[in-house]
Amino acid sequence: MAALIAENFRFLSLFFKSKDVMIFNGLVALGTVGSEELFSVVAFNCPCSPARNYIYGLAAIGVPALALFLIGVIWNNHTWNLVAECHKRGVKNFSAAATFLLFGSIMGRAAVAPVTWSVISLLRGEAYICALSEFVKPSSLDKFPADYGADVLARFPCKDVPANLTKFRDEVTRRLRYESQLFGWLLIGIVAVLVFLTKCLKHCCSPLSYRQEAYWAQYRSNEDKLFRRTAEVHSRILAAKNVKHFFGFVALDKEEKELVQEFPVEGVQPSPQWNAITGVYIYRENKGFPLYSRLHKWAKGVEGNGPSPEGHEMLFLAS
Repeated sequence: MAALIAENFRFLSLFFKSKDVMIFNGLVALGTVGSEELFSVVAFNCPCSPARNYIYGLAAIGVPALALFLIGVIWNNHTWNLVAECHKRGVKNFSAAATFLLFGSIMGRAAVAPVTWSVISLLRGEAYICALSEFVKPSSLDKFPADYGADVLARFPCKDVPANLTKFRDEVTRRLRYESQLFGWLLIGIVAVLVFLTKCLKHCCSPLSYRQEAYWAQYRSNEDKLFRRTAEVHSRILAAKNVKHFFGFVALDKEEKELVQEFPVEGVQPSPQWNAITGVYIYRENKGFPLYSRLHKWAKGVEGNGPSPEGHEMLFLAS
């Protein structure tokens, strides 16, 4: 346990030295590892019954993975940007490549937790052993008693077997654990290759230089932080004005009074402005000058989102 905790801390420190997306993915993976460990210790309990083992074992791997995937899709900002884009403007302005990359970004980010869950489950092997123990052919076991069948094999994960079958239980467990861990390592290798190829494809297809793409990522991050911070202050001041208008006064603390005095709020932004800065953003250039976001594009007064003869197109893939 101490080694696991130390490894998790090393894992955490490594990701905090990397990029924001890597930090997020690392924390998701780390949380999934801890959840899977807790589930295996507390909740997993193989029924050791024919026809039930298979369903329970697959459910223990697949159902949490599906739930984590759906949670990942829900938490991804790209999902709701895409929903807003389809609702307001449709996808007529997207090329096939941009649409594919957008869905790939959403699915890829959402797949971090379920893939981690599946890998850890396979490396541990308990669920795999529970699911497939009853399907081991007795003929593949040397000198296995002929009067025992699948009902006894299904009880192997619970170690509830006659004494004369202990060595066969150990052999079946060892064989299934080998298969489970092999599939786990293969899954890790496949995911690593896919991530590598995706990163190569992204940089090869990008119309931006490495430095400009890094600047673009910094701009998006800063714009998002400043927008959220300013929106929180704006909404607080507007709420204070409306409460004061209703009651005749408003109870503010010292910090809130300073905010109200420093930032006078005259009104709210109309819906067309909110719609203009909401949705999926495809990288554009206007007369050779980059437009880094929908807010940047709105501030410059550029209309439309369709491709222009001098424009470039690149999908907004940041978190």
